[in-house]
Amino acid sequence: MLVKTKAIVISSLKFQEKSLIVKCFTLSSGLKSYFVRDAFSSRKASQKIAYFQPFSILEIEAVHKNKGTLENFKEIKSAVPFQTIHTDIVKSTMVMFLSEMLHHSIQEEEKNEQLFLFLEAALTWLDHHDEISNFHLILLLEITKYLGFYPDISEIDLPFFEMNEGVFALFQKGNVLSEHETNLFKKLLELKFDNDQKVFHVLERQILLKILIDYYSLHLEGFKRPKSLDILKEVFS
Repeated sequence: MLVKTKAIVISSLKFQEKSLIVKCFTLSSGLKSYFVRDAFSSRKASQKIAYFQPFSILEIEAVHKNKGTLENFKEIKSAVPFQTIHTDIVKSTMVMFLSEMLHHSIQEEEKNEQLFLFLEAALTWLDHHDEISNFHLILLLEITKYLGFYPDISEIDLPFFEMNEGVFALFQKGNVLSEHETNLFKKLLELKFDNDQKVFHVLERQILLKILIDYYSLHLEGFKRPKSLDILKEVFS
């Protein structure tokens, strides 16, 4: 079936010497993996490979066989030409980490139009702003809305956050954050991209990032700790 759709690049893996396997989150069909033959051997190789940087947003025309095998692109062009995301060291490191998080979080070939539109808007915001210290934290928390495990905030005034159930609790029992960690988490729940990015200092952001990764690992089967986490910590230290 020939499909025209937008696609967000989640990962690309070199295959043998000349080819790529590219995983994309598509607007039309959810997660799809594509085989790009001779990506490194054509005269326009550098231009072609540039399409497949983490979180590039593409307009694609592709053949989807929908048999669980690798699909094939027919046409590719940039849908949102980013100005800073892939050239600014902080943004590119953040994007590398977040794409790896999504690689381990979006696991099914299932359309999720609202998640796609949220990611597209968030990445466009990132490209146009310089104060981005909390972007990755806000994004990871917001994504849980679309993956089905956003925290229940109906009793947010209670002093502790219980990680397994995703609820606020009166007593510190079970897999519960400390009162200090819970207060940081509550502050994060109130943040939007346009809020003051200096609301947390470096150590607080590190605590919140650990909380979010632990939260993902509890609620997503087979979730793996991103290898790029250490690079992210180094850039933000």
